[in-house]
Amino acid sequence: MESGSLAALLIAAVAALLILRGWDVRLVLLGAALLLGALTNELPRVVRTFLSTLANEKFVVPICSAMGFAYVLRHTGCDQQLVYLLLRPLRPVRGLLIPGVIVVAFVVNVPVISQTSTAACVGPVALPLLRAAGYSAATAGACLLLGASVGGELLNPGAPELLTIAAANPDHPLAPPTLQVRTTLPPVVLTQLVVALVVCWLLSRWWWPAASEAEASPQSRPPPPLARHRWLPAVVPLVPLLLLLAVGPPFALFEVPEQWLVAASPEGRRDPAYHTRLIGLAMLVGVVVAAIAVPACAKDCMRLFFEGAGYGLAQIVSLIVTAHCFGTAMEAAGLARDLGRLLQAVPELLVPLAAGIPLLFAVLCGSGMASTQSLYGFFQEPALALGIDPVALGALTAVGSAAGRTMSPVAAVTLLCAQLTGTPPLVLARRVCVPLLAGITVVVALRLLEWL
Repeated sequence: MESGSLAALLIAAVAALLILRGWDVRLVLLGAALLLGALTNELPRVVRTFLSTLANEKFVVPICSAMGFAYVLRHTGCDQQLVYLLLRPLRPVRGLLIPGVIVVAFVVNVPVISQTSTAACVGPVALPLLRAAGYSAATAGACLLLGASVGGELLNPGAPELLTIAAANPDHPLAPPTLQVRTTLPPVVLTQLVVALVVCWLLSRWWWPAASEAEASPQSRPPPPLARHRWLPAVVPLVPLLLLLAVGPPFALFEVPEQWLVAASPEGRRDPAYHTRLIGLAMLVGVVVAAIAVPACAKDCMRLFFEGAGYGLAQIVSLIVTAHCFGTAMEAAGLARDLGRLLQAVPELLVPLAAGIPLLFAVLCGSGMASTQSLYGFFQEPALALGIDPVALGALTAVGSAAGRTMSPVAAVTLLCAQLTGTPPLVLARRVCVPLLAGITVVVALRLLEWL
């Protein structure tokens, strides 16, 4: 290992320590990237990465528009209607509440994409049901966190992780996001979900403590009555997802005219920004449908859309920018090159490391999107050299990143679930750690056996 790689690992260890001591993740990652760039004479490259990623519409348009749509759903109550629809059958069956809440949060995360927004709309309905059934606040929060963050958004073609994998493999037949969500991702994501759900369910029944008598006192709030269901608002969260699936392969039911999204190319080749902007357009269509479905809230929909877009830029894109800078600095220090040599010498490590390293980085930075964007390139070239499908490997990287984000005490969704339940974030992170590690271990084992 070269001196640059050793310096990179040392700086990464110091960065991890500072984050654990409560320093702002963005400050630490950017500071580490600048320091490592200065040590390797690659500081201009790090600065270019910061500016180019901050202005990269591949992240800004999908993330900001998705967060804007999530704010509109919350404003109109459409997300709550979907949650009521999904949770109503679980109310009388106590034994199914744990897996039911996890699955409901997972399903809601598919169209909503944002884990924080998913927890915010599912939590107020699901948490009182779990608490009234005798589960402790920590158990209820862990179930909400696991379902909202385990990887449901990876089944949505608008997920930025899918765009990262597609952009790195432009000529791969399965690279388009709509094909990824039909082929490579479902087996990996659903295996992770099932294993983590079963382990969480078993732990909640025989290991995690139940609610104490003080928690279960008569002063505790009873579960809220489930509101009268309205079908049209409940369908609104699904509109962008259905639209993206309808216009992409293999369905291709219709095509959005190119001139609506990008300028026509004189060479006749479509601008790559077409697919990114298509996601933004799908979210805008969802906003319009939400305003029509709940006309009483229509006058504030666009204001809430831009407020959500601003939140997405400040809380999500900023993490991606700083994490990408850190990844670029690590690559410039020679860490990617040394990793490639290791994988060439021991190719059996490619699959475990493609899931494990992004998982650890996501625990550190609290963002699955940032982890996938920063580290996928470390494994894509070795995969090509070893004759391994880079898109299938990308699915493993994305799921590992999602698992790491879910068990990160600094992730936004963890902090929100902790706030909703009055539980320390580290307690929730510890509770979901075992189910997630069990899930990713099974996924990696099945991939090594070529059963997945």
